[in-house]
Amino acid sequence: MTKPAAPRATGSAAWADALLLSFAEAGYAHAEPAILQPADPFLDMSGEDIRKSLYLTTDASGEELCLRPDLTIPVARDYLASPQAGQPAGFSYLGPVFRYRQGTPSEFQQAGIESFGRQDRAAADAEMLALGLEATAAFGLSDIEIRTGDVALFAALIEALDLYPVWKRRLMKDFNRKISLTHDLDRLTLAESPVRNEYEGVLAALAGSDRKAALALVTDLMSIAGATNVGGRSVAEIADRFLEQSTLKGGALPRDALVLIKRFLAISGDPDDALQQLRKLASDAKLNITAAIDEFESRIGFMAARGIDTTRTRFSTSFGRGVDYYTGFEFELHRKGNGTEPLVAGGRYDGLLTQLGSATPIPAVGFSIWIEALTQNASSALVSGSAS
Repeated sequence: MTKPAAPRATGSAAWADALLLSFAEAGYAHAEPAILQPADPFLDMSGEDIRKSLYLTTDASGEELCLRPDLTIPVARDYLASPQAGQPAGFSYLGPVFRYRQGTPSEFQQAGIESFGRQDRAAADAEMLALGLEATAAFGLSDIEIRTGDVALFAALIEALDLYPVWKRRLMKDFNRKISLTHDLDRLTLAESPVRNEYEGVLAALAGSDRKAALALVTDLMSIAGATNVGGRSVAEIADRFLEQSTLKGGALPRDALVLIKRFLAISGDPDDALQQLRKLASDAKLNITAAIDEFESRIGFMAARGIDTTRTRFSTSFGRGVDYYTGFEFELHRKGNGTEPLVAGGRYDGLLTQLGSATPIPAVGFSIWIEALTQNASSALVSGSAS
């Protein structure tokens, strides 16, 4: 693919034109999803916590709507409603999104790419990273730091460990929400105080049980008791919290599991170094996580084939973007030495389209670009270059 020359103008429109041209030349059709979207998909995918960031309204039928807070879900919904649904298809986009952000504008421009239906996952992952790097190059930036991770590796590790199902969900939730997982691991291994309460028998019975059945039981019991909303939480939210408490009452996280998880989370470096560390951990602990490691290795090969210098790429098993629907490869591109917010960020989200209504699983991967951040950094780079 021929990279467009960085435009001389510093306005967002000029940079965006070059960006969209590069996406079109790469074979990604332009998508223009509606600005007004159903709110439920965003709330379902990201939890009620996102509600305070949304701009919400209600239509005449009572359906809750919102101004789109990002473009991934709207593009995915349009794809599922199209004749292309289930078939390989790629889309690019550029447009305004609306999300409350204290101290910064709540309307801002977002660009990006979404790729659906490709079965060659490792190759598609590498293509997203390569296109993200080309986008930064189109803005005249070259001093880019590449940060990568893979939530599928952590999921494979947790699945291979002998833990209660609720423990597994709790650990995955911690990882995906980008909280301090190490801190929570320490807290979860502490023995609970021996204070008894009237629910202790129920909590003990629920520990390790099937989540769907247990959640239904607790919800039914609360409904029978006449509970509908307590302290602003729904019955379902309270029942889910109750199940978490049943995990804590069922005993501390096993010490051997804690040691393995901490060893796993300490792995970092360039991808090839991390690969060797992962294979050693799996061999030492006799863990069956070979498929996830093989996929990781395959991705490294495709990255190199795309011309990405893997020795300058940072991989960390603890890296996560704080988005619940990611299922595999994740990455962020930063300008070196310039803050913590990414210029480009994305990853694999194979479960999202099923959650949005697809009858069959559809592989998906993509990334978003923060236009204002890129233009500001591009302008700064131009000024620095002129000064030197």
